[in-house]
Amino acid sequence: MENIENKNTKISCEICPRKCSLAPGQFGFCKTRFNNGEKIISQSNGYSSGFAIDPIEKKPLYHFYPTSTALSFGTFGCNMGCNFCQNYHISKIGFAQSKAFNATPEQIVNTAIKYNCKSIAYTYNDPVVSFEYTIETAKTAKENNIKNVAVTAGYISSKYRKTFFENIDAANIDLKAFSEDFYKKNCLAHINPVLDTIRYVWHETDTELELTTLLIPNENDDEEQLKREFEWIASNLSTDIPIHLSAFHPAYRMSNKERTSVNSIINAYNIAKEFELKYVYSGNIIDDLTSATSCPKCKYKLIERNGYNVRLLTENPSVCPNCREKIYGRF
Repeated sequence: MENIENKNTKISCEICPRKCSLAPGQFGFCKTRFNNGEKIISQSNGYSSGFAIDPIEKKPLYHFYPTSTALSFGTFGCNMGCNFCQNYHISKIGFAQSKAFNATPEQIVNTAIKYNCKSIAYTYNDPVVSFEYTIETAKTAKENNIKNVAVTAGYISSKYRKTFFENIDAANIDLKAFSEDFYKKNCLAHINPVLDTIRYVWHETDTELELTTLLIPNENDDEEQLKREFEWIASNLSTDIPIHLSAFHPAYRMSNKERTSVNSIINAYNIAKEFELKYVYSGNIIDDLTSATSCPKCKYKLIERNGYNVRLLTENPSVCPNCREKIYGRF
């Protein structure tokens, strides 16, 4: 981001907490942001690793225009080092010309319009590493009445949080565990910057926010850690924030790990409910109770989900038709 005059001078990339100090031509931890001799840029800017039209529930976002579709796209690289990455084929490599598609922000937005997508989702790898590309596309989308969705680990520096989120209408942030040891061991990162980002988005922006924790057997699913996470959410954010508790599927360096059991997800769901969190959902399992949206006051069912088959049971889910309780989100 910063310009320099001395062509041999290292530049610190300040997009994320790693603050990689890079000599000319050198790439950062993410394998895509580099010193081009004048400033730090992402080699992936202007290129996508793929597109798909997805239900918004796949992000997952359950309180942001349910039943709508999002044009999803990603780039390459990531500033997290997760051993359990589901998209390691694009996040663990740098820019790959053979796998890349040229895509200007205008082309991306026009594609979303063509296919009647309510939003554009910056996903697959973390959109923070393609910071300039993400914000330029988001601004273009806003100008054309297309919503913006960020699926991110929230590992971004305080210096760039405002710029990143100011055009983001909804975000799902991965709270990968509630343990510094887990973040250091399994993500090669630290938890506090993530918690700071979550606090910022909830308290300082109008972004509709939902959180996801992928529960990995014997790594981040113990009862005490879950209680600390849910207590922190209730105390530092709100009981309104939607929480997704998703089942782990073996991948990447954890390909020999067992899958998360349905019972483990249901147990975590029940613990979250003990902290009076209003909107708690299971992920990667089929369970009617833990995937439906119900009024937290009178328990009237508002939205029914069976996988990605979603049915609105009321014309306006933002208000319970039975007791008039206001429901968090955008509908």
